[in-house]
Amino acid sequence: MSHDHNHGHSHSHIDPEAGDRKVMAAIAVNLGLTVAQIVAGVVSGSLAMIADAVHNLSDALSLVIAFAARKIARRPSDARMTFGYGRAEMVAALVNYTSLAIIALWLLWEGTARLFDPQPVAGWIVVIVAGIALAVDLVTAALTYAMSKTSANIRAAFLHNLADALGSVGVIVAGTLILLFDWWIVDPIVTLAIAGYILWHVWQGTPRVIRMLMLGAPPDMDAKAVLAEMEGVDGVASVHHLHLWEMQEGQPAVDAHVVVDEADPVLVRQRVIDRLHDVFRVEHTTLEMERPGACEPDVSVIGH
Repeated sequence: MSHDHNHGHSHSHIDPEAGDRKVMAAIAVNLGLTVAQIVAGVVSGSLAMIADAVHNLSDALSLVIAFAARKIARRPSDARMTFGYGRAEMVAALVNYTSLAIIALWLLWEGTARLFDPQPVAGWIVVIVAGIALAVDLVTAALTYAMSKTSANIRAAFLHNLADALGSVGVIVAGTLILLFDWWIVDPIVTLAIAGYILWHVWQGTPRVIRMLMLGAPPDMDAKAVLAEMEGVDGVASVHHLHLWEMQEGQPAVDAHVVVDEADPVLVRQRVIDRLHDVFRVEHTTLEMERPGACEPDVSVIGH
């Protein structure tokens, strides 16, 4: 019996230092905007503006968390964290999604209360500040968009800003309607719409993060398909105790026991590794090679 392990091939990333600079720039503009929005919201009496400011503050905090997680994730593995620190980004993503949910629930509560007791709102202040906010939100989204495609951590922060940009659009619409028609009721309605949109994003993004933290199989990998590919390799008699998970986001991993029916298990092992990489882009493979009859007849094929 032999136990073989392979890290696979290198995994390319966006230049981390350039990414860090973009995240820091996004943090700076969001903090400045938050202060301006809170002052404008208090002066104008707009709950939607204050809601947008609180959400914008959460954007800045989410970016701070994302930035810290990026730094931690690049630390090399050590005796305490033998798989490395890459999952710090997934923890950060979960924290950010949770904070989004809390903020959305608070907005629902406040918006509902204001719906039954509309308050006067200075529409012109709302429109001007929300216009500035929209510009800042779009700049922040542009800074993080590319990184959001490959990182759940940055994607959660990006969604904070995307939701905020749409919130700013809603606040502009509300302020305009207040100016034109004196419709104060629009302010809490927009607040409720922003809250609903945030909750929708949380519902969409959280399961992916939890699945990875729970060592779930990558969403684009079917265990039965992986099993079929492995058992189709020359020299493989059967496969059992198959485990699929992700080392880090976008880095699928496979752990399995392989029963070989030819003399050279090392050669069979390499064939399996190559097949997994070519078909499923597996970067991390751990295989235990076994001779026929070495395992129990009722052994689990997938998992233990």
